[in-house]
Amino acid sequence: MKVHEIRLFKEPAKSFILYHEEKPFSPWHHHPEYELVFIKKGKGKRMVGDHIDRFEENDLVFVGSDIPHEWLCDQEYYRGEDQFLGEGIVVQFSHDFLGDKFFEIPENKPLKNFLSDSSRGFEIYGQCKGHIISRMYDMLNMNDTEQLYTLFSIFKLLSATDELNPLASPAFLETFRLNSNSPMQKALQFILQNFQKQMQISDLLQITNMSYTTFYNTFKYTYRMPFKSYLMNVRIGYACRLLMDATQDISEIAYESGFENLSNFNRQFKKIKGETPSRFQEQNMVVRH
Repeated sequence: MKVHEIRLFKEPAKSFILYHEEKPFSPWHHHPEYELVFIKKGKGKRMVGDHIDRFEENDLVFVGSDIPHEWLCDQEYYRGEDQFLGEGIVVQFSHDFLGDKFFEIPENKPLKNFLSDSSRGFEIYGQCKGHIISRMYDMLNMNDTEQLYTLFSIFKLLSATDELNPLASPAFLETFRLNSNSPMQKALQFILQNFQKQMQISDLLQITNMSYTTFYNTFKYTYRMPFKSYLMNVRIGYACRLLMDATQDISEIAYESGFENLSNFNRQFKKIKGETPSRFQEQNMVVRH
């Protein structure tokens, strides 16, 4: 699936974008602006680069410049053709929205480092997450000047926190920036969009127009593992979040993650995670409670 460049409208008299999203979230896309995304209402599948996960309400993610991303709500959030029950708050800003020197001054080195590292995307958690969400709520009812200085306070939090989970792999970003229309990018986008279905390497050969040997070697060199291993890691990573939610039984999770039978799911899960899905779920429930 093609990755689109989608840009939010920025009012001419404003330096950055504060957007209250009440329509279906944008499909797989990218843009040059940095983006802070808070999901107020919604639950479903989140993709940032080559990282796939489940998201729920109060999801907070910082997306770096030009990294593809998508929040896809579950079907229950769509009612008919016109009603969407999801809701989010988005802050977008370009690197030079305060001039070309602001992020270069010595006092802003921690913030500059954060923005540089955000090229993989960050999930924000803990106390920092709560403080930022509170400020984003407040910004909706502020005037332009108050919004700007509240954004500065968010910058302060982001520059000092270590409550961050990096998302996309470095290999994804290197390939995407090199050429977003390269055969490997087309292959990766196909994997991320279709990992829950049965997939064969022949599907990728057709998409990339490569021979088996060329594709196998190129994919392994680019993503540091063979295609089948990469696909299995994507599926197991997605299954882990479903297991953490503990709202489905393990056989349902196996099917939703792209496995045809439970025995293969159990075998592959233990191979990658070193423990059974049921053990993983038990340990996670102890940690969460």
